[in-house]
Order: sequence, then structure tokens, then C-alpha cells
Amino acid sequence: MKISASIYSDKQRPLEKVIKDLVGHQMDLLHVDCNDDIAVFEDIKQIREWCNTPIDLHIITDDPEKFYPFLKAVPVEYITFQYENLSGPLIFPNDIKGKKGLAITTPTSVEVFEHYSDMDFILIMATIPGQSGGVFDQKNFAKIRQFRRKYPKKSIHVDGGVNAEVSFILRNMGVSSAVSGSYLFSESSVGNALMNLTQREIESQYCIKDFMTPLAEAPHISINGTTTKDILECVDSGNMGFALILEENDVLHGLVSSADIRKALLLKIDAHQTITPENLINTNPISIAGTATVNELLKKIKSCSFPIMYLPVVNEQANAIGIVNFVHLVKGEI
Repeated sequence: MKISASIYSDKQRPLEKVIKDLVGHQMDLLHVDCNDDIAVFEDIKQIREWCNTPIDLHIITDDPEKFYPFLKAVPVEYITFQYENLSGPLIFPNDIKGKKGLAITTPTSVEVFEHYSDMDFILIMATIPGQSGGVFDQKNFAKIRQFRRKYPKKSIHVDGGVNAEVSFILRNMGVSSAVSGSYLFSESSVGNALMNLTQREIESQYCIKDFMTPLAEAPHISINGTTTKDILECVDSGNMGFALILEENDVLHGLVSSADIRKALLLKIDAHQTITPENLINTNPISIAGTATVNELLKKIKSCSFPIMYLPVVNEQANAIGIVNFVHLVKGEI
């Protein structure tokens, strides 16, 4: 996941000094907020003289067209317009370069992206726009999952409340870019903040159940009366590489992953017609409580002698309530 530094969040230093500090720490992107002010392009021209780090421009305006000539004259790598401020359709001229995105606030549904599906990414504002140092609203975890399901080929960017813990969760969810402002500049140094945003040892404020894929959104099937074909179809149709196997009242019976299917085939390759559900199901998968913290999740993963791709989440009664899927953690780093 790329870190995009909100350059105007540092109120203490001149812009040139801020930019050179960020460049010296090999910042991925420079996030530039623009509140309906074309004078921002003068800053962008200056930044272009100081470095070639990609610029991530977020524009809040009810008149996008007045920015088009400047975007042509001073191209940037990422251009985002705030949905809630638009007074009409957003149609980019073909000669404007850079990836295009739509920014939405927490109350706005991701469904609005349907009218902008030709864009490259969505920017989810996880705090109140313009509010420095805000707390990440956990409602956005569900929005990220929803957008991922509906638009699997689009990128997701997040702005607001990104600290070390939120950064880990977003990486795990496959977010491509996270904007960091007050957190980045409130640490003792930019380098120290960057280390915190990418480290694996973090303090926890969120529980697993806050950001897991809930059971209703995860492939699952009852063990009662199921067949080998039923399980394989559940794994296949779920498009996540696994299926949770449940007993009555959603008690976790086991997990079937692509690896479990492969092992069953190898075991009975000469008589694959005899493969039963019991051959497929791992009835003793590593699981974690929904009330566990991110730190506890990391410790559990590190304690295992084998890689974990899927981690079922259970409640105190051993009922399955969701799953943590680590596939997006790999994708999010690309």
C-alpha cells in the first residue's frame, strides 16, 4: 500500500522544506488538497521543480471544468474530485492525463460510483473532510468490502484517521493508497511515522470483528447433508478460495481451502470419485475470537509454523461470525 503524504498538514515549516523532507524519506505520493482554489497549481509547479514524486490532487469544487485547463497545463498523476460538491456530471476531457478518482464521505454510499465506473479509483474519506487529526470511522471498513466486491478491478484509496493500526487493517483489506497528514507530521520525524505506518508491531484499538469479512459475506455451507460437489461449488462460486463449513447454529465445523482440495486430490488421485466431504474439510483450522485485537491476531499468525491465508473468526460459543482473508494483504503491497 502506498502512503500519500498530505503536504499542507505540516503547518510549521515552509512548503519547500516539507517536500524535501518527504522526498528524502522516499514518500510514495504527495497528497495535495485543493478547496476550489486554482492557485494550488502554483504550488504544484514549485513541487515539480523540487522533485518528481507523483502528485495526488484532491479537488473540492462545484465547477470541475474551471480546473481542466490547469490540469492540462500542469499534469498530475492522480486527480480526485469530491462527489458531494459536484453540481453536475463529471466528464474529463480525453487529453487530461493521470488516473481519475471520485472521493466520497462516510455517509455517502459507494453505489454512487456506478455513474463514474469509467474512473480508476475511489477515495473514501474516513473522517470529516478538512478535519485534521480525526478518528477513522469504522463504518468505512464495510464500505471498503462492499466496493471491493462490486468493483474488484478498481483501486481503493483512503483518507483520514490513518494511524499505524488502521494502516495495517487497510493493507490487509487490499487498499492501494492511504493518505496520512496529522499522524505523519505529529511524530518525532517523518521517518518515524512512516516506520509506524508500515510496521507489524502495533497498538490496538480495533477488534477483529470491526473489520473482518462477516459470515453473511463469506462463502459458507452447512455440513448437514452436504456433498463433495456442494462444497466445491461453494468454494468456486464464493470467489475467495475457501468455504467455511458450519454445523447447526453456525458452529464452526471446519474450513475448506484450495490447498485442502489439492491435498484431497493428491491423496485419492487414482480414485478421485471416492473423495468425500470429510476428505476435503480441515476440521481443526486455526481460528480467532472476534473480540481479539490486531496485536493478538499478529501474535497468533507469528506463532504458527505454516502460512495462514484464511483465519475464521468465532464468538464465545464457537459460532462462526466471519473470516479474515490475508490474500488482499499481498495485493495491497503491489
